[in-house]
Parts: sequence; structure tokens; C-alpha cells
Amino acid sequence: MLFSSMIFLWVFLPTVLIVNGLLTFIPFRSEKNRILCKNVLLLLASLFFYAWGGIYYLLIMLGSILLNFFGGLILHKYEEDHKKQKLALIAVIILNLAMLFFFKYFNMTVVMIESIMEAFNGGPNALLAMLSMKGTGKLGLMEVVLPIGISFFTFQAMSYVVDIYQQKAELQTNVMNFALYVSLFPQLIAGPIVKYSDVALQLNNRKETLDLFLDGQKRFCYGLAKKVLISNTMAQVVDNIWKTDVSTLGTPLAWFCALAYALQIYYDFSGYSDMAIGIGKMLGFTFKENFDYPYTALSVAEFWRRWHISLSSWFKEYVYIPLGGNRKGLACTCLNVLIVFFLTGIWHGANFTFLIFGLYYAVLQIIERLFLGKLLQKNPLKFLNVIYTQLAVMIGWALFRAENIYRAWDFIKQMFAFTPSGLDAMTHVSMQVLITMLFGILFCGILQRPLRPLYKRVRYKLPVMTADLILQAGLLVVCILMLASGTYNPFIYFQF
Repeated sequence: MLFSSMIFLWVFLPTVLIVNGLLTFIPFRSEKNRILCKNVLLLLASLFFYAWGGIYYLLIMLGSILLNFFGGLILHKYEEDHKKQKLALIAVIILNLAMLFFFKYFNMTVVMIESIMEAFNGGPNALLAMLSMKGTGKLGLMEVVLPIGISFFTFQAMSYVVDIYQQKAELQTNVMNFALYVSLFPQLIAGPIVKYSDVALQLNNRKETLDLFLDGQKRFCYGLAKKVLISNTMAQVVDNIWKTDVSTLGTPLAWFCALAYALQIYYDFSGYSDMAIGIGKMLGFTFKENFDYPYTALSVAEFWRRWHISLSSWFKEYVYIPLGGNRKGLACTCLNVLIVFFLTGIWHGANFTFLIFGLYYAVLQIIERLFLGKLLQKNPLKFLNVIYTQLAVMIGWALFRAENIYRAWDFIKQMFAFTPSGLDAMTHVSMQVLITMLFGILFCGILQRPLRPLYKRVRYKLPVMTADLILQAGLLVVCILMLASGTYNPFIYFQF
């Protein structure tokens, strides 16, 4: 069920908010009983939300919940026996990763095996076949269906057992509360990745206020507008261009497409994160921010501190720092960066494009650590930093978007081929697309960052609040009208 779907906007979300609101005003013997009823409501709603995609998906998520819940109990049981506790932690992590590997990387593994078999039988080069991600079907194995959001809820549940082992979180003995933590529908299928320690207190002791609800409502409306009005418009253009022979695009159209995709993926994912954070606030939960205007970054390292913050923080806390971080010298630091971004690429998907995507950013960050970062800091012409960063990011997005390495290479070559685009390029450009692109560029941080201090000072003044409410209502109406008219409505991060 998409946040930007009519069934969610008209039925599911209003029902949850209304029932949750009624439970706020119904008299209970104690506040503990009130929270218990609200938790039951949210757990049932979250399980229904996830099961909307198929009962098969729900069973997998429930398996992950039980694995990590009982894993936490076992770790707590052996807290005085460090050796047994460590073995238990390793076992739980292996089981989590094995489940993730099977559902996410099984199909890719089959393609690789079939390609090697074909090469041994005198077929085409195995490496070329693998990179094209086209299997022969000789093994006769059915494709495994990827459960929606498995990367997100697996990392989220796994962080709990690691925190128990490191004594950073208290043991959760109530399986219902743990299930609610993992399955809470606002952030279930696309993040932000929420650590248990960040919401542990909120599960049993959260305050719902009118100010928090209105703030959440605003975040949701603006997030929905980012998704429906900007991302969906860019998505249709990008998908149409990528359906063509990208090796003949010409440089202008290739860059136009690269910019459109950069806007699509940012407004798609940050819009979803805004909606998730907004719904959380309306229900009394506070989730950490997931984006901080990444397209205003002055280096690739800064870009990753501002993009998908919860994922970067997860890898930093559970991989980079345990490996030694930057405490063991420059060589070790560079190796740790390489490992982290290699794993980041793998996390994003079962395709060699994602693996190269991760290694590409690892190399860029290592270069910045070695010498380029200091030059960028000293550079007085900061607009050159922005150009360098966005150039690097757009090349990265070409890797991210392409179906295989060959298509990615063809597209990147067109970006730097300095060849004209044909007249048919204009079929991909319209006034609506150009206006949407202009707004997308202006509102990806160029205006917000310098105006943020001013807005914080005046946001609670009556004229500003009134204008804010009118704008929210207007955006909500326009979004619903567009969705009702059957607007193109894909969602990139469902595949993760």
C-alpha cells in the first residue's frame, strides 16, 4: 500500500488517526491501559498494512520479528558468559543475513551460476553474461519474489540485538511491543531506519499533543506533494527516456535525463521520509531526520552525511566504528570506507550496478580523504565544490538507475560524448516538465537552507501559520486530484 494511493489517503490513514484519537479521549483506568490499547491498534494496523502486499510477505516479517526478539532474550540470558553471548550474537546475525541474502540475492546468484555453466559449454563469455544480468534458465529455478522493505526491517531488527549485546538498549520482554517497533507502518517499508533505543521509551510512554499533530500533518502534506507533484512528473520522463536506446541519446538529452532522475529519486525518497516522520508525529512518535538538503553539499563525503542519514548512521555505528573507524591510521580508515560503501552498494540491490555504485563512492571518498577534501575546504569559490559534487552524484545515479552495467556505461558515455540530441528529444520535454524541474531545483535546498533560520523565528506567528495551513490544504487537494486522474505513481525504494 503506497502512502500516495487513494486507499491509504481516504481509508487506511484516516481510520487509524480517528480511532487513535478516540482512544485519547475515552476514559481508561490508567494511562498504561490507554497506551496498551493504542499499541494493539497500531500493531494490527501495521500488520494489515504490510499484509496488503501479500500474506507471504507478512509471514517473512513475522519470522524476522521472532528471530530477533528471542535472539535478544538469549543474549540477555548469557550476559554473564561473554563467549556464549558472542556466539549467540553471531548466530542471530548470520540468520538475519541469510534470510536477507536468500530473498534479495538468490536470483542474482542463479544468474551468475547459469552464466558460468553456459561459458563452460562453449557459450558467451561468463563475465559479460553476468554483467548483463540475463540468466539462461538452465537451472529451471523459479525467481524468488522480493518482500517489500526487507532491507529496512532486517537492519532495524538486527540493530536491536547488537544494541543488547553492547548494552546500549534495555531488553524488551514484551513481544507485542517489539513487533510494533519493527512493523510500525509509517517507516516499515522505506525507512527511515529507526534504532530501538531511539523509540524504546515512546512505545510505552509517548505524548500526543495538538502542536505535534499539526507539525506531523504539515510534514505529511509537504512530503506527499514532493512525491506526487515533482517525483512522479520526473519519473514519467526518466522512464520514457530509459526505454529508448540510451547509446543514441545525445549529450543534452542525457544530461536532461540525469537531472530529472536526480530530482525524481530525491523527491521520491525524501518525500516518503517526510510522510513517515509526519505520520509518526501524528501518532506521538518522533523519528530522526533522514535528509538534510543533500544537493547543497560541498563534497561527496558531505553528500552522504545528508543523504539517507539513517542508513549512513547505521553503517557507521554497526560496521565502520567496530572495524576501527578512523582510529587506526589513514590506510585502515580508507579500507574501512571501502568496506562500508561496498556493503552499502550491496544493500541497495542484487545487481552489479549497485556494487559498482558502492565502490564508485568509496573511491571518491578515499580520494577526498587523501587530498581532495582539504582542497575543497580551502577553495573560496564554493560553487565549484557544488558543481564537482553534483557531477559526481549524477554519474552515480546513472549507475543506480541502469538495468545493467552496459546500459549504465552507454548512458555515461552519452553524458560526455558532446553529441547533439535529435529532434525527437523534444517529445520528452513539455512546459509542465520544465516548470516542475524548475521548482524541483529551487526547493531541493537552495532556498530552504539560507531561509531556515528566518522561518524558525516566524513559523508560529499567526500570518505564517495561516499561510502554511492554506498551502497544505491546496497541495493536498491538488495531489488527490492528480492521483484520482491516474497519474504515474511509481516508488523507487520499494525494491529495497
